[in-house]
Amino acid sequence: MLIKIHPENPQPRLIKQVVECLNNGGIIIYPTDTIYGIGCALNNNDGIEKICRIKGVKPEKATFSFLFSDISSLAHYTQPTSNQVFKLMRRTLPGPYTYILNASSNIPKIFRGKKKTVGIRIPNNAICKEIINALEAPLLNTSVHADDTIIEYLTDPFEIHEHYEKLVDIVIDGGTGGNKPSTIIDCTEGYPQLIREGAGEIDFIIE
Repeated sequence: MLIKIHPENPQPRLIKQVVECLNNGGIIIYPTDTIYGIGCALNNNDGIEKICRIKGVKPEKATFSFLFSDISSLAHYTQPTSNQVFKLMRRTLPGPYTYILNASSNIPKIFRGKKKTVGIRIPNNAICKEIINALEAPLLNTSVHADDTIIEYLTDPFEIHEHYEKLVDIVIDGGTGGNKPSTIIDCTEGYPQLIREGAGEIDFIIE
């Protein structure tokens, strides 16, 4: 199902439809402030396993991030961070950054014992924010890749729908997506280390 949602003023009835799908175990594709993502509710173990099958990876090998609507929600899933890291996150989030933090014991059981760290994102995207707020829980997220050796990411929601319509429950058309992923910053040692330069600026990051 392809649903067109306004990128700046998401229609509440459509957000409700998406959240009902997620609460019923659904998998969705949605825009972020970087590239389109595919995800499910964080407590949906069956959905996580299905996404892994779609991506052709095992859960312990999959690269997932958790999407939140604000920093205050992170504490339940991550261990305490240093003041330096917290100030950096406050400065850059919401924004096109993924922070690698030490995980707490509250991450999903499917990852427990396999992952000591977790990637967190707070996208600066109205559709994402409204979905997460209405869901009252984080989204498990991974990137929508293209089956192409030249183009790494799919950006056209119609093309994404054509490719994934039989694999997911809803594809959200929130406009053309970006083709540059988030900047990844590892903070597991208590200070920021640049892992990947992406859409987020890096001039202020000390390696």
